[in-house]
Amino acid sequence: MKYVCLVHVDGEAMAALSPEEGNKLVDDSIEFDWDLRRRGHLVLAQPLQPPGTAAVVRVRNGRMSSTDGPYVETKEFLGGFFLVEARDLNEAISLAARSPMAAMGSIEVRPALEHTHSVTGEARPKPEGIGEPE
Repeated sequence: MKYVCLVHVDGEAMAALSPEEGNKLVDDSIEFDWDLRRRGHLVLAQPLQPPGTAAVVRVRNGRMSSTDGPYVETKEFLGGFFLVEARDLNEAISLAARSPMAAMGSIEVRPALEHTHSVTGEARPKPEGIGEPE
């Protein structure tokens, strides 16, 4: 089963790192990703640009609005994600706990919803003509 690990970063803790500590964190994170990949767990990993580079899009009553950056008053922000393949939630949590980024904030581990299930998690039949890629 796939699990999305959302990495929430403490901006103050990151800013307090020396350049050497920041480089070590990056190197350790890359090694962590490679280790997960070698062990057959990593599907995808990607850091994100800082929140100030983001845009928030909303559509209400058919009208689109876009604002710069998230307007969340919080100490942590979404800094990246990794997608892992794990037997169950406990294994996914164990994998996330090994991430060097866990010391810089928190990692939310959430099961990915398979496209053959509804939003409520109930199984539903696949539409005709849609199958696994060949």
